[in-house]
Amino acid sequence: MMQALSAAAIFVLLTGSALLGRFIRPRLPATHRDRDTIEAMQIIIGMLVTFTALVLGLLTTSVKTAYDKAGHDLQDYALSLTQVDRCLRDYGPDAEPARDQIKGYAAALIASTWTSEPAPAGVQYPSVKGLPQVGPSRELADALNRAYLEIRRLAPADSFHLGLRDDCLADYQSLIRGRIVAIEDDRMQLATPFDMILVLWLMIIFAVFGLIAPPNIVSLIGTVLCSVSLSLAMFVIMSLSHPTFMTFASIDMRGALAGMVAP
Repeated sequence: MMQALSAAAIFVLLTGSALLGRFIRPRLPATHRDRDTIEAMQIIIGMLVTFTALVLGLLTTSVKTAYDKAGHDLQDYALSLTQVDRCLRDYGPDAEPARDQIKGYAAALIASTWTSEPAPAGVQYPSVKGLPQVGPSRELADALNRAYLEIRRLAPADSFHLGLRDDCLADYQSLIRGRIVAIEDDRMQLATPFDMILVLWLMIIFAVFGLIAPPNIVSLIGTVLCSVSLSLAMFVIMSLSHPTFMTFASIDMRGALAGMVAP
């Protein structure tokens, strides 16, 4: 929602800058509207356009990389949950309490994150009412910690089960590291001062467009369409700059949960 409002504000600013340039153009002295002045302005604005295009390209590449990494982090996190459950399943019936905690955590994570989708069925999980849809949750962290305590309570009867318990604890530690990376680690966000500077550059460019463009309807339509395109580009960049779990499909996490509840 905030990204859409920001994109709309950028559209208004860019279009307003172009209209301001068109408004000022006929009121300038003739010496300020001669051919030499316009050519000089075209050279200056060309350098600014080139630099702005370079920055936008680098910014798009950077946020796309962050977005792809967030998707891989989600897949790895779902795989870590599956691995812990598989280890506990191999341990035997004594590990069922820990498995129930892991399954309940996964179901609660799905229900609290993808609120527009059907909640997981057939699994008991803590209430997700009031839980944040984005970012870390104390309640979900406690659910994971209860699983850890259940694993620690296991009393291996032989060296085989002792090794399995140690493997489960190691897998649990990997799961916690995955949680930090996938949920609690802040993703790349555009710095507000940088946003303002970039928009300011675009406003200058559009204002100059208004000054040097011929005062006809075709140039006005072209300017508005360009403003729409850049606003949409900024919307995409802002949307990709802070990806969260709910940005992606729940298929990976639901697949992990399905594997846990399977016989």
